[in-house]
Amino acid sequence: MKQHIKMPEGLLGFEEYTEFELSDSEYKPFMVLQSTQDVNLSFFLIDPFLFRPDYEMDIDDEILSKIDIQAPSDVIVLAIVTIPSDGSSVTANLQGPVIINKKNGSAMQVALGDARWSTKHDILSELKKNNPEGVC
Repeated sequence: MKQHIKMPEGLLGFEEYTEFELSDSEYKPFMVLQSTQDVNLSFFLIDPFLFRPDYEMDIDDEILSKIDIQAPSDVIVLAIVTIPSDGSSVTANLQGPVIINKKNGSAMQVALGDARWSTKHDILSELKKNNPEGVC
């Protein structure tokens, strides 16, 4: 799977980069968001519902209209993953999800401001907590 993604406002901290390719990673269940403007800029993404089935976002329809979201079925929600070089926990940013309109490839990162979610959710510990039998 490979999809061209346009992010008119870029990612937080990387606003100048607006063109990306989203593809499956060889490291399942991760995906890769690769800048087409800079080969050195890429991000691992993950479906947050895989490890937090209770994940909820309250995003104003006006914000979502920027990428022409018409219905909930148009939306793909992904979280940016941090893989520290020191071997500490792999985390996902649930405070700033990437919202993709799967119909037109437009996307944006949204800052939620919801105290339930942080920028550093430990993916493995969340999986163990939400799935104690270890069934994925």
